Amino acid sequence: MTTTSAVRPRRGRLLLNKVPEVTVWFWVIKILCTTVGESFADWINNQLGVGLVNTALIFTAVFVAVLAVQLRLTRYVPFPYWLTVVVVSVTGTLYTDILTDQLNVPLWISSTVFSVLLAAIFGVWWLRERTLSIHAVTTRSRESFYWLTVLVTFALGTATGDWTLDLTGWSPGASVLLPLGLIASITLLWRFGANPVLSFWLAYILTRPLGANIGDWLASPEVAASPGDPTGLALGTFTTSLIFLGLILATVLYLTATRSDVTETHRAARNPHISGDPRRERVALAGFGALAVATVVLLTVAHNRPHVAPAPETDATPTVQLAPGQAVKRFPPAEVGELRALASTALTDARSGNAKGAHAAAKALRDLWDADQNSLQPLDGTGWTFIDAQMDQVLKTFGIDHSNPPMAPAKQEAELATLLADLR
Repeated sequence: MTTTSAVRPRRGRLLLNKVPEVTVWFWVIKILCTTVGESFADWINNQLGVGLVNTALIFTAVFVAVLAVQLRLTRYVPFPYWLTVVVVSVTGTLYTDILTDQLNVPLWISSTVFSVLLAAIFGVWWLRERTLSIHAVTTRSRESFYWLTVLVTFALGTATGDWTLDLTGWSPGASVLLPLGLIASITLLWRFGANPVLSFWLAYILTRPLGANIGDWLASPEVAASPGDPTGLALGTFTTSLIFLGLILATVLYLTATRSDVTETHRAARNPHISGDPRRERVALAGFGALAVATVVLLTVAHNRPHVAPAPETDATPTVQLAPGQAVKRFPPAEVGELRALASTALTDARSGNAKGAHAAAKALRDLWDADQNSLQPLDGTGWTFIDAQMDQVLKTFGIDHSNPPMAPAKQEAELATLLADLR
């Protein structure tokens, strides 16, 4: 998705192009960066217990630092450029997560706001520079617009990707197929003659949900969240992050050695791709419209089919504090005993390293608790609410009914031990 149209900058010192040539390596490493950004942020937030807001503050500071280094360079250098992409992918994702999980902003509102913001940035960028091509990022002004656009595309991709999961109830494995198919369709339209700048930015936005879903699929447990869902590979967020960081480093070293993604080197070695057939661009634009309509129809059909949507990420900390055993005093001992048996099984399996067994027991515990709600809640609403909040904390550590991946076994064991104490 390239174009060689050059527009002289209206102001500012002319630099070499500050971004890489859009080759297959560009898209490979972009998806790798997106995946590691998602999994690494989840690991810091959930496994280390840093918290969403604190994680966002940390990565914002890191983003400012690495961006300052990137802006001081006078040409494209692979390592600082892709380091900036990794950091900005995490930062943009966290901003959307804060809106959703902390401020309870609906995902459709976040998607709309970020879409409008992105359109405004493109409008100002065009009015000032008369080009949106990434092959003309040759001034500080254009590079600033570029990185601001990249940040918003990650936030937008996060919002639209999560909104799609909420609408459809798809698992991470199945949800990989939608952005992958859209990117493939955009590529075909670009090859046909679609506007290269439009094609590039559409594909760029879609790589975020694609990479994130790949990361969630790799990190998720082998046990399906619901019957019929594709299972994950149970690698965990830390292992997934290490694998993809290694792949990114290897790719960056290769690009540094070969310089095959440096714009000037790439164009010197190949004939430039000349685009700009107005008739083909109009036909391809209609193709983009048809693709958008088909996507809306697909999501509507998936939404209307029976499915279980992820539970909202709310703070499940009990609002009242009860002594161990106090919450279940009015509940039938037999029902409490069944709940304790499943919680004990989950704890035993978690301590022995049987992640699959622990996950299955936790899910069975959830199902039993939900089935007992109608009989237990009328007996003691306060006690039921107290246990329900702790039950939700347990489920969150296993990634059951929550969008986060499973947490560390130590965290699962701690929450299960607390629940068992409350059920005694």
